[in-house]
Parts: sequence; C-alpha cells; structure tokens
Amino acid sequence: MPMPLKLISFDLCPFVQRSIITLRYKQAPYEIEYIDLESPPAWFLEISPTGKVPVLEVDGNTHLFESAVINEYVDDITPPSLKPTDPLTLAFNRAWIEFGSGAIIDQYRIMMAETEQDMEDHLASALAGLRRLEGQLGDGPWFNGADFSLVDAAFAPLLMRYRLMNAREPLFDEDEFPRIKAWAEQLLALDAVTGSVPADFPERLSRYLAGKDGYGPERFSHL
Repeated sequence: MPMPLKLISFDLCPFVQRSIITLRYKQAPYEIEYIDLESPPAWFLEISPTGKVPVLEVDGNTHLFESAVINEYVDDITPPSLKPTDPLTLAFNRAWIEFGSGAIIDQYRIMMAETEQDMEDHLASALAGLRRLEGQLGDGPWFNGADFSLVDAAFAPLLMRYRLMNAREPLFDEDEFPRIKAWAEQLLALDAVTGSVPADFPERLSRYLAGKDGYGPERFSHL
C-alpha cells in the first residue's frame, strides 16, 4: 500500500467522517491533520481545487479530493474490497452515495436555517429523501444486505447526526423509518463509526452551532 496517507480534515465535517470510517474499517494506517475550514491556510488552498475537505495526501505528493473518490482509492489499495463486483450494482451504489451527499447537505441546511420557515422547507426536502431511502433499503443489516460497503460508510455520518438532533429537538419519529432505524443502530454500534469522530463530538458541534446566528443554530446548539 502506498504510504504514508494523510487525511486533511475539519473535525466536524461529515464528508471527512465518511473517509475516516473507510480508513478505520479497512485498518489502513493514516495520519490526520485538522485545519480551520473557515480560515484555511494558504497551503491547503493550493492543494484543494475545491477549497473543501477531505483531502487525502498520498506519499507526501499527490492530493486526492472528494470523499467518494478518496474512499474508492483507499478501498482499492486495501483488499478485500468493499465494492460490489457486479458493474450494475457498483454503479447503483455510487448513485446512492451521491444521493447521500445531497441528504447531508439537506441536513446541514436544517441545522443552519435562518428562520423557522427555512427549517421547515429544508426538513420537508430531507424527509422526502429519507422516504426514498427507506423504500430502497432491504432487510439489512447493511445497504447491500449481508456485506458492509462504501455506501454504509457514506450514510453513517448523516444517521449519526440525525440521532443527535432528534434527541435534542425531534424532527421526525424514527419509528416511521424502521429500516433506516435498524440500519442506523447497526452503523452506530460499529467501532469504525464510533471512533470516526472525537469523543466530545456532540459538544464540539454544539459550540460550532452556538457561534452561528439563526433559528437552526439556536435550536441545535445544545446537542
């Protein structure tokens, strides 16, 4: 495996968390470097074409960006693979990973909503997405059935945050989404997931939201 791997990160970013979950699940040795995403250093902007995290530095030279791309690279260099071998199933998984990216954006917009109406609008969009996801899931325990895959890693940050948010200010009844609920319970019991955020993650997220203005931050700044 090419070494070393260094993940450049912001400690609250769900897209970074996707990659940490993959690295941890594959037991790939890596280092992590945190930056302040609201005031990123100049060197970071030079290596990140989008100005976003995560960025994976490989051999101190090549820099990969976009969590889905990083995760596939990590998977490719650390067998056995977490990707389906069937081309159609693989494409289907990639499509749902992209769907999960949109769901994460919906969730962030809920947390950062400026007004109550904004939050209701974003929540409506998010719930529509969760209904589609619920309809797609099978009997589990994982997205593809018996085997953990990159799709599971992609959705774990979303489900972790909804669990925290619902405990503070219920947004929806988890029992209305029984397959998502069962999937979340499997994911949130997995060491690769529980260890993918700092131990004080709820407090860090609360402090971050407390520093923002708006209806959403006010509601969720005490997770």
